[in-house]
Amino acid sequence: MARGKVYLVGAGPGDPELMTLKARRLLEQADVVLFDRLLDPRMMDGVRGEKIDVGKNAGRHKLSQEGINQLLIEKAGAGLMVVRLKGGDPYLFGRGGEEALALREKGIPFEIVPGVTSSIAAPALAGIPVTHRGVASSLTIVTGHEEPGKEAPLDWKAIAGLGGTLVVLMGVSRLKQNAAALIAAGKPADTPAAMVEKGGWKDQRMISATLGTIAEEARASKIESPAILVVGEVVRLAEKLGKKRIAILRPAHQQEESAALA
Repeated sequence: MARGKVYLVGAGPGDPELMTLKARRLLEQADVVLFDRLLDPRMMDGVRGEKIDVGKNAGRHKLSQEGINQLLIEKAGAGLMVVRLKGGDPYLFGRGGEEALALREKGIPFEIVPGVTSSIAAPALAGIPVTHRGVASSLTIVTGHEEPGKEAPLDWKAIAGLGGTLVVLMGVSRLKQNAAALIAAGKPADTPAAMVEKGGWKDQRMISATLGTIAEEARASKIESPAILVVGEVVRLAEKLGKKRIAILRPAHQQEESAALA
C-alpha cells in the first residue's frame, strides 16, 4: 500500500466481524491509525502502527475537526501510510467529505473505503428490515443532531410526509424534540418507533413504542448514545424477525415484560 497516503475507512456499525476485508488489511498495514470514539477496541487488534484517539463526545473533543484534518496532512506529508478509521461509513454523517477536501487542497492522496452503515445494519440486527414489500418501499436517513445555527435546518414537515421508513442517526440527545417535531409536522403519534442502542455490539438493546411515547420510554430505559431512531411500520416486524433480546415497551398502562424473540 502507498505511503504518504490517507485511507478514509468505514469501520461499520460496531461488530469487528462486520468490517470489510479491505478495512482490516489496511489497519494491519498502517503506520498510523486515527480512530473515532465508539469503536469496539477489538477493531484495533493487529494494528502495529501508532494509534491516535481523535474521538469526539458531546461537548468534549480531543481534537477539533480542523485539528484532525491537520494531523492527517502532517502524518501523510511525512510519508506515512495513514488510516482514518470512522464508525459506519465515512461519507454518511461522518465528516469524511470534509477530511477528503482538506487532503485534496494540500495535494495529499487519499482513498475512500466504504463501511456498513448503522442506519441499515442496526435495525437489521434488531429484526427490522428498513424496506419490506408491501410495508415500506423507501428509506430516509437524517441526522438528529444538526450543527447549531445552521441556515437551512431539517424540514420536518417534508420528512413527515415522505412515508416509508425514517432513520434518525445521532438522535439521543434531541429525541424528545425530534419526535415532537415530527408529530407537529403531521406524523401520527401512534406510528411505530424504536430505538436501537449499540447496534452491532454484544450488548445491543432495542426498545419499541410509538412516536408519541418513544422519548419517555427511552428515558425510562436509560438509552444512551450510540443509538438510532427508527420510525415506520417496519418496526412491527421485529416481533417476528428479531433474534436478539428485545425490550418491547408499550405506553405505561400497557407495558409488557421484555421478551426474547426467535
